[in-house]
Amino acid sequence: MPRQVPDQQISRLNRYVADWLGLHFPKKRWRDLERIIIHAAPELGFQAVDECIERLVAGEFSAHQANTLAGRLTIGETYFFREQNSFDFLEHRILADLIAARRGRDQRLRIWSAGCSTGEEPYSLAIILNRLLPDIRDWQVTILATDINTQALARAGQGLYREWSFRGVPEPIRQRYFTMTAEGLFELSYAIRTMVTFAVLNLAEDSYPSLSTNTNAMDVIFCRNVLMYFEPRCQQQVISGFHRSLLDNGWLIVSPCEVSPAFSRYFDTVMFPGGFVYRKGGRGTKPQPSVLGELSGTVLPVPLPSEQVAPPLLSVSPKQPAQQKRRQVPASPESSCAEALALYRQGRYDEAAAVLSRVLECPAADNRPQFGKAAILLAQSLANQGKIAPALEWTERAIAVDKLNAELYYLRATIQQEQGAEPQAIATLRQALYLDPNFVLAHFALATLTLREKPGEADRHFENALALLGACGVDDPVPGADGMTAGRLVEVIASTRESMKH
Repeated sequence: MPRQVPDQQISRLNRYVADWLGLHFPKKRWRDLERIIIHAAPELGFQAVDECIERLVAGEFSAHQANTLAGRLTIGETYFFREQNSFDFLEHRILADLIAARRGRDQRLRIWSAGCSTGEEPYSLAIILNRLLPDIRDWQVTILATDINTQALARAGQGLYREWSFRGVPEPIRQRYFTMTAEGLFELSYAIRTMVTFAVLNLAEDSYPSLSTNTNAMDVIFCRNVLMYFEPRCQQQVISGFHRSLLDNGWLIVSPCEVSPAFSRYFDTVMFPGGFVYRKGGRGTKPQPSVLGELSGTVLPVPLPSEQVAPPLLSVSPKQPAQQKRRQVPASPESSCAEALALYRQGRYDEAAAVLSRVLECPAADNRPQFGKAAILLAQSLANQGKIAPALEWTERAIAVDKLNAELYYLRATIQQEQGAEPQAIATLRQALYLDPNFVLAHFALATLTLREKPGEADRHFENALALLGACGVDDPVPGADGMTAGRLVEVIASTRESMKH
């Protein structure tokens, strides 16, 4: 069959898709990319494929068109309890140990399914936790499920599945957690559906960890059969973000067919029968430079026979810096805050918190103009380590000093939401908007929190956020949004509304 799209145009399309979604189509797969754009063009409203490509790369797609094409490009193959060995290791080793260690103390569990597609993976996680925790009402359980494909997220939210999603699933699980509908579909129980929060997130563009997207302080991250399709630069970026999003000793679970030295740059490799997982080193462990270089970190799909051994862990010890003389002159609060911000951006949250604590505990610290910003950064550093109670305590201290700072109330609301206290979070966000009616993130957060119970109120807050963003440049950063731009937040709002239509 002759090529319908010139290589030059496919190359431009490929570069755009890589920057936008992180997806990499090597030249041998350009025919696949060509086929996708040819079939998508009429659905996107174009008669000519070349015009479709030109409008896309020029950034002239509407949010609906972008979501539609993203769905075409990222449709994934998934089913319940796919790659059962990984779920067995999660249930019998990872979760069993976490539950035993936290029962009666800090009863919190946080799991993120990144690239969740139509929801079978996060719902499988919910079913496991439902089995493991007879006292689940006494636990604060977060299962976050994200994807760029809003059509897939809409299907996931419905919790309706066909026979194809149950390959290899034991019949007792289907009988216990699913009900046959009149249309011959299998409907997941409401109790399991409500355990999972679905959200739009672009692994290639969005920032994480972030309190605003609830991607911080994770115990476990599932990201399977996703990174193998990303270009190497984006793979490194995503893996680094996952490392920062995990607690110390947290777990990253990828597909058994994804191997790469890129993971060993950040994680320890842990073997189990039939595969391996990655674990974030304990306190003080820092990402090490890859001795194989940046491009060698490509995540490739490879066959994994039952006896295959995972690649050895790269253990490159950093050179110890020469001992420096103790500073004779104490650092100023301004320079200390700048140092803490640099540490925070590197994911060194414990060190950032230590620096900020010294600044904020000094006499007369409450009267310094930077107190509020320093307290916000300290609270975020603590929250990213899973230290929710002290994070909230510092937020309250900052509010006591600066009662008219809407950003502090927004931070308090995000922490309350993480604690599962949604009514309190809603009340706090309304306080933030009383102080600053133009606070975009507060409008967006209130919209997402009220979307199911009060869709009319949610719509008003979405519209308010969009109106405020319309006065910004597309590349302007949104205050308090961890680097997210106004243009990107507009896309997220459109995607969130699209995914919740059903």
